Amino acid sequence: MIAADLSKSTVQRAALSAADAAVSRRSVRAYRDVPVTEDEVRRLLELTGRAPSAHNLQPWRFVVVRDQALKSQLSAASFNQKQVADAPVVIAMYSDMEDTLESLDQVVHPGLDAEKRASTIDGLRTRFGKMTAEARGQWANSQSNIALGYLLLIARSEGLDTSPMLGFEPDKVKALLGIPAHATITALVAIGRGAEDGFVSHRHTVDRVASFL
Repeated sequence: MIAADLSKSTVQRAALSAADAAVSRRSVRAYRDVPVTEDEVRRLLELTGRAPSAHNLQPWRFVVVRDQALKSQLSAASFNQKQVADAPVVIAMYSDMEDTLESLDQVVHPGLDAEKRASTIDGLRTRFGKMTAEARGQWANSQSNIALGYLLLIARSEGLDTSPMLGFEPDKVKALLGIPAHATITALVAIGRGAEDGFVSHRHTVDRVASFL
């Protein structure tokens, strides 16, 4: 029922189709002084959460930053990238596999019978328990990057511009935002309504990157 409601809402409100959003999206680093409401951010994150993940583990987590003083500190920890301080909202997206493993009962489907749920949870704990914390973190971050793609595309569809960034000092960002030391920061994403068009994108052709066998 939730998925159906989200689909209906998307049809009614989305400014662009997925295809149009993909073609028109650009990284925008200057934003108009127009607020991004909490409802808009919640909708964006709710739709982002529809991204697929192996075993439905959903290891992604988000910190939504609006406070100007904190954004300025975050900018300093991001090599003074201007869009971090200037965007109405900055989202720090990170993956936390340790939290995921501690809350497996929240991701294993509630429709399973008790015995199947228990065996599924035990199987996941065994599988990931054999991995090092570092390997688990890398695996979780690969899943979170799927959700990052969703976030960028949905933001564009909803009339918002974004700038994803990997240029930051992870330990400083974690300390500023209270992100656990063991977590991996997937990206910082500046979000707002662009005051510029962004740089015109140039992409490989399908024949350059794909083989058809």
